[in-house]
Amino acid sequence: MTHIVIIGCGIVGAAIAYQLSKIEGLKITVLDKQMPAQASTGAALGVLMGIISQKAKGRPWKMRRMSVQTYHSLIPELEAKINRPISHNRQGILQLCLPGDDLDKWQRLIDIREKDGLPLEMWDVERLSDRCPHIQISEVTAAIYSPQDLQINPVELTLALVEAAQQNGVKFHFGITIAQYKTISHPKNEYSCRQVHIKSLDETKRAPALPDVDWLVVAAGLGSLPCLQGIKGGKLHSLQLKRKSNLDNRFTIVPVLGQALHLQVSASLGNLDFQPVITGDDVHILPVAENEYWVGSTVEFPNDIGEVVADSSLLDTVMARAISFCPGLADATILRKWSGLRPRPEGQAAPAVGYLEGFKNVLLATGHYRNGVLLAPATAEAVEKMILK
Repeated sequence: MTHIVIIGCGIVGAAIAYQLSKIEGLKITVLDKQMPAQASTGAALGVLMGIISQKAKGRPWKMRRMSVQTYHSLIPELEAKINRPISHNRQGILQLCLPGDDLDKWQRLIDIREKDGLPLEMWDVERLSDRCPHIQISEVTAAIYSPQDLQINPVELTLALVEAAQQNGVKFHFGITIAQYKTISHPKNEYSCRQVHIKSLDETKRAPALPDVDWLVVAAGLGSLPCLQGIKGGKLHSLQLKRKSNLDNRFTIVPVLGQALHLQVSASLGNLDFQPVITGDDVHILPVAENEYWVGSTVEFPNDIGEVVADSSLLDTVMARAISFCPGLADATILRKWSGLRPRPEGQAAPAVGYLEGFKNVLLATGHYRNGVLLAPATAEAVEKMILK
């Protein structure tokens, strides 16, 4: 039986585990220092901007299209399997166009999507005001509506994937770290990882021994490259992905912080029967429950010494921008503020999915930056294809 070890149980690792769990003849083990859906996944908003994305060709577009289409069947599949609902919004995404936005470019995208049977609509301000009376239209020139794009609660989705994968026989070990890798060499200076030894972060507990490894999949976000430092005798062989995977060469992963807000208003905003995700000027307004909204998020890069410190003024700016689009948020009560670090590749287009250079059986599925939830299904499919080829 083929044994696959997956390091990382955020949305990407969980999606890979569930995808592979449906294939006979695979034994799957998932490892993580934390419980599921922590780190980047726990901070994500779950806005799946696929069809409305300006990506129109190549791998970025193919991954977005595949993932959005998969979610429409994956959500009910998981809900049936775990026997509980997963919070999500199927009422689409509405992109506000502002002065300076190229409406001709949007029209070209609408025409491209129409040829693929994927509807996008351009609304004038009168239609926008009619459908979404809670939106302030004074600076809006038009709006693009994508009925197929959606939003999903990332934590609930990840926990559902874990539970469904467990039902299919996947073993999960949390609160552990990698103690040692054992590798074997091949001709042409290639290696294979054959054993992964783990240890518990709780010194009173003993971690289980794992069977020999046929495939190692690293989907640990910002922890992906650090957790590989112990491979091949304690030194990372290469921070590269194989060229045959059509990926760039040497790269690193840097943290980019995002802050968001959970708000409650005294009464629902707009039409109760039409509550899409609103996005404009890179600010998202998400209806998530009756009279409750998420607003986010900031984009905060490391400083000169590599530290990422949350800047409250940037979150205030995001909130002010959200209020400018939706004045009804001005008197909202802040229920929660949260933040998280997202893995952004440098020297490699996001995401980094492919073979680790020099290894025949080590795959990276990381560096999704702000699109981890969106691209999780396509990433899982890509990993499946590499393993089963």
